[in-house]
Amino acid sequence: MTATAARYLYVTRHGEASEDETALTEAGRRQAALLGERLLGAPITAIHHGPLPRAEQTARLVGEQLPGVPLLRSEPAGDYIPYLPSREELPADSADRTLARLAEFPAAEREMGPGLAEEALARFTGTVEGDEPRHELLVTHNFLVGWLVRAALDAPKWRWLGLNHANAGLTVIRYAPGRPPALLLYNDTGHLPAELRWTGFPPELHI
Repeated sequence: MTATAARYLYVTRHGEASEDETALTEAGRRQAALLGERLLGAPITAIHHGPLPRAEQTARLVGEQLPGVPLLRSEPAGDYIPYLPSREELPADSADRTLARLAEFPAAEREMGPGLAEEALARFTGTVEGDEPRHELLVTHNFLVGWLVRAALDAPKWRWLGLNHANAGLTVIRYAPGRPPALLLYNDTGHLPAELRWTGFPPELHI
């Protein structure tokens, strides 16, 4: 029987992006560099990132703090709708509002998203072959972070909705043999000074 070992998946949302989302802001670049500094002591062997500029730039800046760790571009790490719920799955008092909001996203993100989300689960979650634990960083977007956390907790598929993640916040999920996934760290921004936390969120959500 093939031996399996634990996977530690470090997940982060990209740094703050410009209004047109073509590049990181100065704050976003600082967020990424500070995240890289935090991860200096972690035995990370790969940095996976989505194809969009804000994720790629974040991964590169984190990688500058982690010499020798390869950057790996991945389509399933991109920005898309991971699951489209039916009206019956959603709470009755918010179903219409939720479905209307999801309908505003580009058709490609809605149509291709569920397949990419399943591919992300297959590629980035679960135990790994061999005797050595694997530590990997995934630089991605708000929706996929929520999807991976939802899956780790075995929550209903629609429950990726409502999980909001800070730019350069850190989540860590452990997948160990013979044990359910463990959410070791969630949306932690301890490496960021107060002025770089919760960028893009309204003031009442700045904690």
